Amino acid sequence: MRADRLVATLMLMQTRGRVTAAELADELEISVATARRDLEALSAAGVPVYPQPGRGGGWQLVGGARTDLSGLTADEARSLFLLLGPAAATPEVRSALRKLLRALPATFRAEASAAAAAVVVDPAGWGEPERPRPPLVDLLQSAVVRRARVSLTYGSGQDPRLVEPWGLVGKGELWYLIAGTERGRRTFRVDRIAAAEPTAQTFTPPEDFDLNAAWQEVVEVVEQKQTETSATVLVSPRHVRVLRDQFGRHCHVLEERDGRTLVRLTAPRPIMIAQHLAGWGALLEVVDSPEVEAELARLGSELVARYGSPAAAQP
Repeated sequence: MRADRLVATLMLMQTRGRVTAAELADELEISVATARRDLEALSAAGVPVYPQPGRGGGWQLVGGARTDLSGLTADEARSLFLLLGPAAATPEVRSALRKLLRALPATFRAEASAAAAAVVVDPAGWGEPERPRPPLVDLLQSAVVRRARVSLTYGSGQDPRLVEPWGLVGKGELWYLIAGTERGRRTFRVDRIAAAEPTAQTFTPPEDFDLNAAWQEVVEVVEQKQTETSATVLVSPRHVRVLRDQFGRHCHVLEERDGRTLVRLTAPRPIMIAQHLAGWGALLEVVDSPEVEAELARLGSELVARYGSPAAAQP
């Protein structure tokens, strides 16, 4: 996980003071290119990590080898916890973040703690295609940490509304804002937010608000709507990972059968499963869903009608 590497990189630099990308790659068992990207990410996030050119150069944590991180400014501490917080799903990363938090000067701890809790990452996507990170994520992250109300326009043609940004969730390729509104707690898909402008007004989140718990409630509601259709397929074990990438948490591995893996897929409608599976051709077999099989046959007929004639095959 990238957050593990970033914490390990920072700890290593505290110990050595200066490292090269090659040394870091060897230490963490990653490629040199990955090590360089991680160092650049720390630097871009505001952590005082800078490249040193020339013979004997490398990357240096400004201030030398130190273990208390007391040289970080408030902005740098916030940036670090925003960078690491979204992936703090494992006990190891949570432990590292707690150690970093304790090491910060007392005046920075509240903001850094808020930054670490500002984002939750749910790695199991909805089966959506890859898409770029919405540009508003960083602005909303900052508003969550600073507890600043945001004037938000959701969708086109809507009037702005004033919301309290309580937290952000990264769900596969999608991002969601959980916010307090005059009508209670609401969830907004970030890529559907037309405009967002932080205000000078601040707020205090509800004492009992827990971002992880709130997100699980959202997931349960969505899951109920997205599991109305299921299909069981047989596929080679080496292709299961690809199916998981396509269907996210709607992909359930059941058992091994005659050298292949039995997998159950779910979606709101048969066509949504068929559209994902059409490109697999004969690499998998649908075994228990006549509705999905019918949709696959219909899609196949449409493709043959358009591309299967001798005339269509001519260069």
